[in-house]
Amino acid sequence: MEEFLSHYQQVREDLRLEQDLGRLELARTQELILRHLPKPPGVVLDVGGAAGVYSAWLGALGYETHLIDPVPHHVEEARKLSTPIKSATVGDARKLSQADGSVDAVLMLGPLYHLTEREERLAALGEAHRVLRAGGMLYAAAISHFASLLDGLARGLIDDLRFVSIVDQDLTCGQHRNPTDNPNYFTTAFFHRPEELSSEIAEAGFSMIELAAIEGPGWLARDFEARWDDAARREQLLMLVRKVEHEPALLGLSLHILAVARK
Repeated sequence: MEEFLSHYQQVREDLRLEQDLGRLELARTQELILRHLPKPPGVVLDVGGAAGVYSAWLGALGYETHLIDPVPHHVEEARKLSTPIKSATVGDARKLSQADGSVDAVLMLGPLYHLTEREERLAALGEAHRVLRAGGMLYAAAISHFASLLDGLARGLIDDLRFVSIVDQDLTCGQHRNPTDNPNYFTTAFFHRPEELSSEIAEAGFSMIELAAIEGPGWLARDFEARWDDAARREQLLMLVRKVEHEPALLGLSLHILAVARK
Protein backbone atom coordinates (compact mmCIF):
# COMPACT_ATOMS: atom_id res chain seq x y z
CA MET A 1 0.00 0.00 0.00
CA GLU A 2 2.85 2.40 0.81
CA GLU A 3 4.42 1.83 -2.62
CA PHE A 4 1.06 2.36 -4.31
CA LEU A 5 0.41 5.65 -2.49
CA SER A 6 3.96 6.85 -3.13
CA HIS A 7 3.60 6.17 -6.87
CA TYR A 8 0.44 8.23 -7.19
CA GLN A 9 2.02 11.07 -5.25
CA GLN A 10 4.60 11.27 -8.06
CA VAL A 11 2.35 10.62 -11.07
CA ARG A 12 -0.53 12.88 -12.19
CA GLU A 13 -3.16 10.33 -13.14
CA ASP A 14 -5.53 13.02 -14.43
CA LEU A 15 -2.90 14.41 -16.80
CA ARG A 16 -1.92 10.92 -18.01
CA LEU A 17 -5.25 10.59 -19.78
CA GLU A 18 -4.86 13.96 -21.49
CA GLN A 19 -1.60 13.26 -23.28
CA ASP A 20 0.21 10.70 -25.43
CA LEU A 21 -1.35 7.23 -25.48
CA GLY A 22 -3.59 8.15 -22.56
CA ARG A 23 -5.83 9.95 -25.04
CA LEU A 24 -6.50 6.70 -26.87
CA GLU A 25 -7.20 4.90 -23.59
CA LEU A 26 -9.62 7.64 -22.51
CA ALA A 27 -11.49 7.85 -25.82
CA ARG A 28 -11.88 4.09 -26.12
CA THR A 29 -12.94 3.62 -22.50
CA GLN A 30 -15.57 6.34 -22.87
CA GLU A 31 -16.81 4.73 -26.08
CA LEU A 32 -17.12 1.31 -24.48
CA ILE A 33 -18.90 2.72 -21.41
CA LEU A 34 -21.53 4.56 -23.45
CA ARG A 35 -22.11 1.52 -25.63
CA HIS A 36 -24.07 -0.17 -22.82
CA LEU A 37 -24.78 2.45 -20.16
CA PRO A 38 -28.49 3.33 -19.96
CA LYS A 39 -29.29 6.95 -20.76
CA PRO A 40 -29.24 9.43 -17.86
CA PRO A 41 -30.35 9.99 -15.25
CA GLY A 42 -28.72 7.16 -13.35
CA VAL A 43 -26.37 6.65 -10.41
CA VAL A 44 -22.78 5.73 -11.25
CA LEU A 45 -20.25 4.66 -8.64
CA ASP A 46 -16.67 5.31 -9.80
CA VAL A 47 -14.56 2.97 -7.66
CA GLY A 48 -10.88 3.85 -7.79
CA GLY A 49 -11.86 6.91 -9.79
CA ALA A 50 -8.60 8.77 -9.13
CA ALA A 51 -8.91 12.52 -9.75
CA GLY A 52 -12.36 12.24 -11.28
CA VAL A 53 -11.83 12.26 -15.04
CA TYR A 54 -14.60 9.73 -15.71
CA SER A 55 -16.89 10.92 -12.90
CA ALA A 56 -16.74 14.49 -14.20
CA TRP A 57 -17.36 13.38 -17.79
CA LEU A 58 -20.43 11.33 -16.81
CA GLY A 59 -21.61 14.08 -14.47
CA ALA A 60 -21.58 16.49 -17.40
CA LEU A 61 -23.72 14.01 -19.36
CA GLY A 62 -26.39 14.06 -16.65
CA TYR A 63 -25.50 11.09 -14.43
CA GLU A 64 -25.27 11.28 -10.65
CA THR A 65 -21.68 10.26 -9.98
CA HIS A 66 -20.01 9.20 -6.75
CA LEU A 67 -16.25 8.69 -6.61
CA ILE A 68 -14.25 6.54 -4.21
CA ASP A 69 -10.46 6.33 -4.22
CA PRO A 70 -7.84 5.17 -1.69
CA VAL A 71 -5.47 8.07 -2.49
CA PRO A 72 -6.44 11.18 -0.47
CA HIS A 73 -4.98 13.72 -2.89
CA HIS A 74 -6.92 12.13 -5.77
CA VAL A 75 -10.12 12.74 -3.83
CA GLU A 76 -9.08 16.33 -3.10
CA GLU A 77 -8.47 16.95 -6.81
CA ALA A 78 -11.82 15.41 -7.75
CA ARG A 79 -13.60 17.73 -5.32
CA LYS A 80 -12.07 20.76 -7.07
CA LEU A 81 -13.53 19.93 -10.48
CA SER A 82 -16.07 22.38 -11.84
CA THR A 83 -18.24 19.64 -13.33
CA PRO A 84 -20.44 18.34 -10.51
CA ILE A 85 -19.51 15.06 -8.86
CA LYS A 86 -22.15 14.24 -6.25
CA SER A 87 -19.58 12.92 -3.78
CA ALA A 88 -15.87 12.09 -3.63
CA THR A 89 -14.56 10.13 -0.66
CA VAL A 90 -11.55 8.11 0.42
CA GLY A 91 -12.47 4.45 0.42
CA ASP A 92 -11.57 0.84 -0.32
CA ALA A 93 -12.96 -1.15 -3.26
CA ARG A 94 -13.10 -4.24 -1.05
CA LYS A 95 -15.49 -2.62 1.45
CA LEU A 96 -17.91 -0.12 -0.03
CA SER A 97 -20.21 1.98 2.13
CA GLN A 98 -23.06 2.08 -0.39
CA ALA A 99 -26.26 0.19 0.34
CA ASP A 100 -27.24 -3.01 -1.44
CA GLY A 101 -28.77 -2.42 -4.88
CA SER A 102 -28.31 1.34 -4.74
CA VAL A 103 -26.46 2.17 -8.00
CA ASP A 104 -27.06 1.66 -11.71
CA ALA A 105 -23.43 1.25 -12.81
CA VAL A 106 -20.04 0.65 -11.25
CA LEU A 107 -16.80 1.72 -12.86
CA MET A 108 -13.71 -0.18 -11.71
CA LEU A 109 -11.09 1.35 -13.98
CA GLY A 110 -8.16 0.87 -11.62
CA PRO A 111 -8.81 -1.30 -8.55
CA LEU A 112 -8.13 -4.61 -10.30
CA TYR A 113 -4.65 -3.32 -11.19
CA HIS A 114 -3.56 -2.93 -7.60
CA LEU A 115 -5.35 -5.76 -5.81
CA THR A 116 -2.61 -8.26 -6.40
CA GLU A 117 -4.28 -11.35 -4.90
CA ARG A 118 -7.23 -13.05 -6.58
CA GLU A 119 -9.18 -13.13 -3.30
CA GLU A 120 -8.85 -9.35 -3.01
CA ARG A 121 -10.06 -8.81 -6.55
CA LEU A 122 -13.01 -11.13 -6.00
CA ALA A 123 -13.87 -9.22 -2.81
CA ALA A 124 -13.92 -5.95 -4.76
CA LEU A 125 -16.00 -7.46 -7.56
CA GLY A 126 -18.34 -8.94 -4.97
CA GLU A 127 -18.85 -5.50 -3.46
CA ALA A 128 -19.60 -4.08 -6.91
CA HIS A 129 -22.17 -6.83 -7.40
CA ARG A 130 -23.75 -6.11 -4.02
CA VAL A 131 -24.26 -2.37 -4.55
CA LEU A 132 -25.59 -2.72 -8.10
CA ARG A 133 -29.29 -2.90 -8.80
CA ALA A 134 -30.55 -5.95 -10.72
CA GLY A 135 -29.52 -5.43 -14.32
CA GLY A 136 -26.86 -2.88 -13.31
CA MET A 137 -23.69 -2.53 -15.35
CA LEU A 138 -20.09 -3.22 -14.36
CA TYR A 139 -17.10 -1.83 -16.25
CA ALA A 140 -13.89 -3.43 -14.96
CA ALA A 141 -10.51 -2.67 -16.50
CA ALA A 142 -7.36 -4.76 -16.28
CA ILE A 143 -3.77 -4.30 -17.41
CA SER A 144 -2.66 -6.88 -19.96
CA HIS A 145 -0.38 -9.66 -18.78
CA PHE A 146 1.99 -8.65 -21.59
CA ALA A 147 1.92 -4.88 -21.05
CA SER A 148 5.42 -4.41 -19.66
CA LEU A 149 6.95 -6.62 -22.35
CA LEU A 150 5.22 -4.71 -25.13
CA ASP A 151 5.78 -1.28 -23.63
CA GLY A 152 9.40 -2.13 -22.90
CA LEU A 153 10.01 -3.17 -26.48
CA ALA A 154 8.23 -0.11 -27.90
CA ARG A 155 10.03 2.41 -25.69
CA GLY A 156 13.43 0.75 -25.45
CA LEU A 157 13.09 0.13 -21.72
CA ILE A 158 14.56 -3.34 -22.17
CA ASP A 159 18.00 -1.72 -22.41
CA ASP A 160 17.76 -1.49 -18.62
CA LEU A 161 18.42 -4.95 -17.21
CA ARG A 162 16.42 -4.02 -14.11
CA PHE A 163 13.37 -3.58 -16.34
CA VAL A 164 14.07 -6.91 -18.06
CA SER A 165 13.92 -8.53 -14.62
CA ILE A 166 10.54 -6.88 -14.00
CA VAL A 167 9.26 -8.17 -17.35
CA ASP A 168 10.46 -11.67 -16.55
CA GLN A 169 8.44 -11.76 -13.35
CA ASP A 170 5.37 -10.27 -15.05
CA LEU A 171 5.43 -12.98 -17.70
CA THR A 172 5.99 -15.71 -15.12
CA CYS A 173 3.17 -14.90 -12.71
CA GLY A 174 1.55 -11.57 -13.57
CA GLN A 175 2.78 -10.02 -10.33
CA HIS A 176 4.33 -6.68 -11.31
CA ARG A 177 6.86 -5.24 -8.88
CA ASN A 178 9.14 -2.23 -9.31
CA PRO A 179 12.18 -2.36 -7.01
CA THR A 180 13.72 0.67 -8.75
CA ASP A 181 13.13 4.38 -8.10
CA ASN A 182 11.85 4.94 -11.65
CA PRO A 183 8.08 5.75 -11.59
CA ASN A 184 7.90 5.01 -15.34
CA TYR A 185 8.22 1.34 -14.41
CA PHE A 186 4.84 1.60 -12.60
CA THR A 187 4.11 0.25 -9.14
CA THR A 188 2.89 -2.91 -7.42
CA ALA A 189 0.16 -4.46 -9.57
CA PHE A 190 -1.33 -7.56 -11.11
CA PHE A 191 -1.39 -7.98 -14.89
CA HIS A 192 -4.27 -10.12 -16.18
CA ARG A 193 -4.49 -12.61 -18.98
CA PRO A 194 -7.86 -12.08 -20.73
CA GLU A 195 -9.14 -15.45 -19.55
CA GLU A 196 -8.22 -14.62 -15.94
CA LEU A 197 -10.30 -11.46 -16.05
CA SER A 198 -13.25 -13.34 -17.56
CA SER A 199 -13.01 -16.00 -14.87
CA GLU A 200 -13.00 -13.48 -12.03
CA ILE A 201 -15.97 -11.58 -13.44
CA ALA A 202 -17.97 -14.80 -13.76
CA GLU A 203 -17.01 -16.04 -10.28
CA ALA A 204 -18.28 -12.77 -8.81
CA GLY A 205 -21.72 -13.55 -10.25
CA PHE A 206 -21.79 -11.29 -13.31
CA SER A 207 -22.91 -12.10 -16.84
CA MET A 208 -20.28 -10.98 -19.34
CA ILE A 209 -21.52 -8.76 -22.15
CA GLU A 210 -18.20 -8.13 -23.84
CA LEU A 211 -14.49 -8.42 -23.19
CA ALA A 212 -12.86 -5.74 -25.29
CA ALA A 213 -9.39 -4.44 -26.01
CA ILE A 214 -9.21 -0.78 -25.01
CA GLU A 215 -6.24 0.45 -27.07
CA GLY A 216 -6.00 -2.73 -29.14
CA PRO A 217 -3.04 -2.50 -31.53
CA GLY A 218 -3.75 1.22 -32.04
CA TRP A 219 -1.07 2.27 -29.58
CA LEU A 220 1.55 0.79 -31.93
CA ALA A 221 0.86 3.35 -34.68
CA ARG A 222 4.26 4.72 -35.65
CA ASP A 223 3.04 8.31 -35.96
CA PHE A 224 0.52 8.18 -33.12
CA GLU A 225 0.78 11.82 -31.98
CA ALA A 226 0.36 13.33 -35.45
CA ARG A 227 -2.37 10.85 -36.31
CA TRP A 228 -4.36 11.56 -33.15
CA ASP A 229 -4.19 15.31 -33.75
CA ASP A 230 -5.77 14.89 -37.20
CA ALA A 231 -9.51 14.20 -36.85
CA ALA A 232 -9.82 12.06 -39.98
CA ARG A 233 -6.73 9.97 -39.26
CA ARG A 234 -7.78 9.59 -35.62
CA GLU A 235 -11.16 8.18 -36.66
CA GLN A 236 -9.45 5.79 -39.06
CA LEU A 237 -7.27 4.53 -36.19
CA LEU A 238 -10.30 4.07 -33.94
CA MET A 239 -12.15 2.23 -36.70
CA LEU A 240 -9.29 -0.24 -37.07
CA VAL A 241 -9.14 -0.80 -33.30
CA ARG A 242 -12.88 -1.51 -33.23
CA LYS A 243 -12.54 -4.12 -35.96
CA VAL A 244 -10.34 -6.31 -33.74
CA GLU A 245 -11.54 -5.27 -30.27
CA HIS A 246 -12.94 -8.75 -29.52
CA GLU A 247 -10.37 -10.84 -31.41
CA PRO A 248 -9.14 -13.41 -28.83
CA ALA A 249 -5.73 -13.71 -30.48
CA LEU A 250 -5.14 -9.95 -30.11
CA LEU A 251 -6.68 -9.12 -26.72
CA GLY A 252 -3.36 -9.45 -24.92
CA LEU A 253 -1.76 -7.02 -27.38
CA SER A 254 -3.80 -4.20 -25.89
CA LEU A 255 -2.23 -2.46 -22.89
CA HIS A 256 -5.62 -2.49 -21.16
CA ILE A 257 -8.68 -4.74 -21.42
CA LEU A 258 -12.23 -3.84 -20.37
CA ALA A 259 -14.82 -6.31 -19.11
CA VAL A 260 -18.39 -5.10 -19.53
CA ALA A 261 -20.83 -7.20 -17.50
CA ARG A 262 -24.33 -7.14 -16.04
CA LYS A 263 -25.66 -8.13 -12.63
